[in-house]
Amino acid sequence: MARDQIDMTPVESRDELVAWLESGCKPKPEWRIGTEHEKFPFTVHRHDPVPYDGPRGIRALLEGMQLLLGWEPIMERDNIIGLYDVTGGGAISLEPGGQFELSGAPLENVHQTCTELMAHLAQVREVARPLGIGFLGLGMNPKWTRSQIPTMPKGRYRIMTQYMPKVGNLGLDMMYRTCTVQTNLDFSSEADMVKKLRVSLALQPVATALFANSPFTEGKPNGFLSFRSEVWRDTDPDRSGMLPWAFEDGMGFERWVDYALDVPMYFVKRGDDYIDVSGLSFRDLFAGRLKELPGERATISDWANHISTIFPEVRLKRYLEMRGADGGPWRRLPALPAYWVGILYDDASLDAAWDLVKDWSAQERQKLRDDVPVQGFAATIRNRGMLSLAEETLKLAREGLTRRRRRNAGGEDETKYLEPLDELVSRGATPAEELLAKYHGPWGGTVEPVFSEYAY
Repeated sequence: MARDQIDMTPVESRDELVAWLESGCKPKPEWRIGTEHEKFPFTVHRHDPVPYDGPRGIRALLEGMQLLLGWEPIMERDNIIGLYDVTGGGAISLEPGGQFELSGAPLENVHQTCTELMAHLAQVREVARPLGIGFLGLGMNPKWTRSQIPTMPKGRYRIMTQYMPKVGNLGLDMMYRTCTVQTNLDFSSEADMVKKLRVSLALQPVATALFANSPFTEGKPNGFLSFRSEVWRDTDPDRSGMLPWAFEDGMGFERWVDYALDVPMYFVKRGDDYIDVSGLSFRDLFAGRLKELPGERATISDWANHISTIFPEVRLKRYLEMRGADGGPWRRLPALPAYWVGILYDDASLDAAWDLVKDWSAQERQKLRDDVPVQGFAATIRNRGMLSLAEETLKLAREGLTRRRRRNAGGEDETKYLEPLDELVSRGATPAEELLAKYHGPWGGTVEPVFSEYAY
């Protein structure tokens, strides 16, 4: 998340929290596509982590990007921690270990998201190359230990770093050693939100398999195809997972509010200060009973920031976030919005996808999600292989994109962005398996070549 929210309007009732989510409903002509992607900065000379400070550090990179783009700096005290495009709505932010994230603007079609990505990467290269910085597109850092990775000067990350080991074994790996690509999509009504949430939750393991790209840890195979996905299984059960209750009767904005109210908080922000309230109840803040803030009631900012610290496979804000995919090389990044837009933004494809998953039980959905990080396309549900499921959902996505008829200047529709996924399915191998084949073959048992072959 690029910026903490700033709206100190007090929240007087639970209904206002429900209305905040419901305000995301938009008529179909106003639906947009947001793409977020993270990448690891590294020193070109030694393939080491990039520190925040110093003449060739992250601060210098952000200051160079500010000069190039003219975007507004996002500051935390005296430190620049991101940039914001006031006109277009895009932003650049830092994840805990320096992962460099583009939070794209809300755009009308996948062609525009691809153009935005290409422009961003060209701009980043222009600033980063003189600094000796490169960027790596993988879901898990393949080389560095946790202790080698610098910490970014953000108050929320200090609090999260202290809290994570109390609730899971891999939360710090999630924070410091993983990268994702994410797609954010709209809904028209509560019923539309529920249907899209259910379909995307059920099919999120398919996206995980298609984008599985994190088979190395500290220079060696880690036994997984998507270790980034496995990390989330042991990060914090209070705020992650497949949300089985979302498939029960009565699901809607109110049910999500009740879920979010029960997720423990990390922090409350007042001015420039992050107040550590990790593990405490938002309900107590909502009622003015939080001893760390005696007498204070929750604000809209508190609610928005709290919602941003919930990490299920699909997250509801005032839009839906698809969170199951590993980061990867630039060519594959536009495939994620293409996949989900084709399925979720076309009525016929959405209906067909719901027919495909509606009879799956919570146990079956969970088992598929648990199996995919290790098995990839070999995972099964009801004796059906993931490879077959990927083929069918790609077909639905392709049909949905074809019916959208959004063409670029060359007359091509959005189906072109599915080609990298079609190629993977035709070969029957996840990206991670192709990386492992190189490691055991031409790379000679080292991950060092990944810093050139998978660099942006």
